[in-house]
Amino acid sequence: MAKLNVAPTKSNLLAIKEQLAISTEGYDLLEQKREILVMELMRIVEKVKKLEEEIDGCVAKAYPALMEMLMETGGEKVERIARGIDYDFSITGKPVSVAGMSFTSLDVVLPKRQLFTSFLDSSPQTDQVMTQFFELLSLLTKMAGIRTIAWRLALEVKKTQRRVNALDKMVIPQDTETVKYIESVLEERERDNVFVMKSLKKRQGN
Repeated sequence: MAKLNVAPTKSNLLAIKEQLAISTEGYDLLEQKREILVMELMRIVEKVKKLEEEIDGCVAKAYPALMEMLMETGGEKVERIARGIDYDFSITGKPVSVAGMSFTSLDVVLPKRQLFTSFLDSSPQTDQVMTQFFELLSLLTKMAGIRTIAWRLALEVKKTQRRVNALDKMVIPQDTETVKYIESVLEERERDNVFVMKSLKKRQGN
């Protein structure tokens, strides 16, 4: 590893040693942060997997129920019922704290589900299908929110890992090499000075 291009002086030695101490401490803190972030990311990934299983189970119920309703009720009647149903929802950003860090996730406010039995000559089967799709919608909004956090957290892990690597592979070795170089130069100068002083004393003694 190449050393820093600085003059081998005592003041520079003190400055580089201080910088090295800060870099080493920073490396330890960043490594701890990276480990915490990775653990949190793994925890969230497990949540995503569980949600995926719930969504798969919900889809396995909702779509067959919809197909059965279409076959029994007829596409035109289902379309007429759908036109008579009006739901509204809102999507906003929601601050989330993970591992002491703030992220912005999605917050979806779903409307209160209504029952439509006998509405436009609908049947209890209509309410059943709507209930299942409402559940699916709720799970999908949860998934959107948690995936947003996972994505942001993964970016933070990557960013932290780059900083850890920079300190470990470049900054700390470079500072260490510079300290060694300056110390060796100063020691050599000290030996030269001692030799010169001894020579002067010897001449003066003669």
